[in-house]
Amino acid sequence: MAGSGPNTGRRESDVSRTHRIAIVAGLWLALGGIAAAQTYPNGPVRFVVPYAAGGGTDAMARFFSKGLEVRFGQPFIVENRPGSGTTIGANFVAKSPPDGQTILLGTSSTFAIAVGLYKKLPYDPVTDFAPIALVAAAPFVLIVHPSLPVNSVADLVKFLKANPGFNYASGGVGSQHHVNAELFRSMAGLDIKNVSYRGGGPAVADVVAGHVKMMFADVGGAAHGLIRDGSLRALAVTTASRVDTMPDVPTMHEAGITGYEANAWIAIVAPARTPAPIVTRLNGAFNDILSSEEAKAYFSRLGWQPLYTKPEELAEHIKVEIVRWGKVMQNAGAEGVE
Repeated sequence: MAGSGPNTGRRESDVSRTHRIAIVAGLWLALGGIAAAQTYPNGPVRFVVPYAAGGGTDAMARFFSKGLEVRFGQPFIVENRPGSGTTIGANFVAKSPPDGQTILLGTSSTFAIAVGLYKKLPYDPVTDFAPIALVAAAPFVLIVHPSLPVNSVADLVKFLKANPGFNYASGGVGSQHHVNAELFRSMAGLDIKNVSYRGGGPAVADVVAGHVKMMFADVGGAAHGLIRDGSLRALAVTTASRVDTMPDVPTMHEAGITGYEANAWIAIVAPARTPAPIVTRLNGAFNDILSSEEAKAYFSRLGWQPLYTKPEELAEHIKVEIVRWGKVMQNAGAEGVE
């Protein structure tokens, strides 16, 4: 009869032994992760930002680093690694040891836009990172140099159609600045050209200088103060509703680009296989910082929306956003960059 031969007992014993080995190995790994979390961090932590210093993401990382240092008793050193639409910094973290000593503050560009934009992405946003927390939604604002003879999005569209090939600045191919402008180009039927910089800060600086005269800048960066003092002119924000810090600035939809919405988001990750207890500790620390009165005031001042999430929620969000931005870039004709 099936299953009654003389080797059945040995097979069942072998299976049981395999299960016991797997259980013991799992326990050792779990205990190792717990032990690592109890002593974490073991020295200074590299807090990588894939943008140049001076932009909104850099400012946010520096804000978080102070709170993390207080909570963990070790330096969290912000390290700017800009270039290639955030992929240089992201790939560095993806290839770093999975011990929690290197973490990344990335954006929708890093984890979603890059997937559809580049033919050969050096990392996989879904499998090469351990999600920690989705921390913020960040609005962008369409800015122009004051010398440009426009005071509204309708004026700008008219001007751009009369001046085909006009340049706009961005923080690099694949950055949120870039895809926001490409979406604008597609929806308004424009002929505009991207001038890439190594991050939002340098791009805004060149718009202020008048070398390039338009850009979609992050509200939380240097552009905010420059708009207030008249060095830049704000025409519209990219979110579905107006931004609290710029209540007089219409949305792109209100300004005549019907259905336009393109806010960014910011997330924290570590290299894949970082022990779960370390990820849990970091998630708790970021959410604790976000719930502080200092953070609430900071986010309100910059017009950002704080988010409180679990690692698994960020993991699901990344998957959904990859599909969403892939469709946006396909419609905008901004895909397949070498």
